[in-house]
Amino acid sequence: MAASPGRPLPLITDQNEFFWTSGADGRLRIQECASCTALIHPPQPVCRYCRGREMGVRAVSGHATLVGFTVSHRFSLPGLPAPYVVAQVALEEDPRIRLTTNAVECDPGGLALGMRMEAVFEQAGEDVWLPLFRPAAEQGEPAPLPADETDPGSVVCHIRPMRTAEKFEDKVALTGIGASPLGRRLRVPPLSLTVQACEAAVADAGLTLDDIDGLASYPGAGAYGGFAEGGVTALESALGIRPTWYNGGSETFGPGGSLIAAMLAVAGGLARHVLCFRTVWESSFAELVKEGRIPVAGGADAGWLKSFGATSAAHTLAQNAQRHMHRYGTTRETLGWIALNQRANAALNPTAIYRAPMTMDDYLQARPITTPFGLYDCDVPCDGSVAVVVSALDTARDLARPPVLVEAVGTQITERIEWDQSTLTHEPQTLGPSAHLWTRTSLRPADVDVAELYDGFTFNCLSWIEALGFCGIGEAKDFLDGGKNIARDGVLPLNTHGGQLSHGRTHGMGLVHEAVVQLRGDGGARQVPGARVAVVSTGGLAPGGAILLRTDT
Repeated sequence: MAASPGRPLPLITDQNEFFWTSGADGRLRIQECASCTALIHPPQPVCRYCRGREMGVRAVSGHATLVGFTVSHRFSLPGLPAPYVVAQVALEEDPRIRLTTNAVECDPGGLALGMRMEAVFEQAGEDVWLPLFRPAAEQGEPAPLPADETDPGSVVCHIRPMRTAEKFEDKVALTGIGASPLGRRLRVPPLSLTVQACEAAVADAGLTLDDIDGLASYPGAGAYGGFAEGGVTALESALGIRPTWYNGGSETFGPGGSLIAAMLAVAGGLARHVLCFRTVWESSFAELVKEGRIPVAGGADAGWLKSFGATSAAHTLAQNAQRHMHRYGTTRETLGWIALNQRANAALNPTAIYRAPMTMDDYLQARPITTPFGLYDCDVPCDGSVAVVVSALDTARDLARPPVLVEAVGTQITERIEWDQSTLTHEPQTLGPSAHLWTRTSLRPADVDVAELYDGFTFNCLSWIEALGFCGIGEAKDFLDGGKNIARDGVLPLNTHGGQLSHGRTHGMGLVHEAVVQLRGDGGARQVPGARVAVVSTGGLAPGGAILLRTDT
């Protein structure tokens, strides 16, 4: 196929050059372990199966099974105008190997999971050939979805037991919460939002800034655009805090990861009161980019997704949702009950961005984003900051409010981290952390009074519901039907402040904030009576994690 001008180019390295140039002769090539002959993708210096170090390259047939696809309506790239089809295929030689690609030379309406596909190559740049896939001329019976490397039903077999009977969770508490104003295109400097939230959290705990001896943030300082404010460095510079411990970084499950890092620091004696914060200014950032007032970095893409237009987490999760529907009979209405529940709760929350009533017809008829997701399957980009204070338990009893106790955390990785190589039918990194959580407590899912579960997309939330055991794997359709089970008076009151789908995309810290509100009994019209145990999950796609909170009052 001829070159497509302007399509984003991958970053060519010595390790992956064989892949991106192999289409010059029409042959697809994949890295191979010389010791066990397993195929490895993306290329690695070691085999994940036998841990061998000798790597080679194998030319494969170019035939594959279609294991996922989504028609992208919302997103466009130079050389790749919407609508286009982002797809995942599993190689016939080894279905564990999946490629993100584009389905071409076909009517999207005629695509079906299990179809046999064949590689065709598009030259994109002087020395880059992108492997695209079209339906093969010969089609047999559709192939079943390949098995996950870690089967959802057997995750518990991989969970490591507690190393000691003593838990760090028993030494810490959440003592203060705060939030800045939340809104669309506030045009307020992000650090100003951070300072407002942090000062509010410290005051809520009955502390002063001089009492704070630890800082923790996610994702920290770096080129994160509208998803960060400058990290610990920026806040320390603004407020003059002198922490004995600090932490910031992106390789954790969002704000929940920064909270657990703070808990470990407190339990280990490095700090007494750690101020944790998460700031987004995505809505204003996007507007400033459109106005040309903020430059956007360009250049080559180091990953394996963007060259095929898979620029958003939506493109990956939409395919996971599609496969869940294919395997378990889930429908768009199943996801719709989550969106409707969050909107109904947001109507009772004066800080929520979207509070207008929504019907199932509204949900189903909303403009498509990337199939099967429509507008209301996606959370609300916004500006705002949320902060939480983690304190040593022996200090917490004397503070302004009764402490919220930490019962258990779930952090273990059991599934592959790479988005398109991980579990097929659930959000990656929900199954392992969930199973890990329940090994660190005698409480069970039936003991949970309120659930604040990550809902960057409706399907994130569904995945957490199943992974945490509130219903069986594949049983969300029946559990969510009608929305009664997840309503505030249901068996699992869910995202009581409106969630990220209606309250606003605070990347999970807003969920922690709401869990504390509920356990304190401060929810007002949206309060769940008698809430004493709350579970919170954060992290969209990999990584992910969960925290179980409780009150002893």
